[in-house]
Amino acid sequence: MKIYSVSDPEFKPYGQVLAGYDTAELCRAMEAIPQPDGVAYEPGIASLEACAIFDELRDRAYGGMPIQLGMCWGHNTKLNCLEYHRDSEVNIGWKDFILLLAKQDEIVDGVLDTAKVKAFRVPAGVPVEVYATTLHYAPCHTCPNCGFRVAVVLPKGTNTEKPAFDPKNEEDTWMTARNKWLLAHPESSEAQNGAHVGLTGVNIDIKEDL
Repeated sequence: MKIYSVSDPEFKPYGQVLAGYDTAELCRAMEAIPQPDGVAYEPGIASLEACAIFDELRDRAYGGMPIQLGMCWGHNTKLNCLEYHRDSEVNIGWKDFILLLAKQDEIVDGVLDTAKVKAFRVPAGVPVEVYATTLHYAPCHTCPNCGFRVAVVLPKGTNTEKPAFDPKNEEDTWMTARNKWLLAHPESSEAQNGAHVGLTGVNIDIKEDL
């Protein structure tokens, strides 16, 4: 699979690089958190939210809206699922990492063909905004021994407990958490646990492309 850079023009429909942020303190704080065996995610982590960049991200990247600063970290090379929110997500990696992305308007009748997915490498310490209309999921590592640690900035409450309501349309049934709509590949554990099977085609694995 071809791996683009977020500095390539191919990234423009999916997001943008954010300039003018000092990420060094945040990267040190991420490095201090032990790696899990697989992949872990926490919506908000106190040691990361204590970094000076938290206020800057809240005020500049999110226009003063309440945010949370958590992390996705571990080892991963597979697609498995794609999700989206009603707003942008900002990612900052401790080391280089890879995002597997597609676009919301490529979903047809509740299903997206994984042939539409593109891979983008994000340099260490560079903040990237992933647009609300961009489908994404767990990052992939570039170093099998190091794994990945990626800060995840979202509006406060995102990815917490799913609101209780009676679904009124198809998209309602894709929601798996607050502000989180998920399309799962049939091979994924998420699909086995009842998530909407919305990915068709190969469950992409970039292990041999690294």
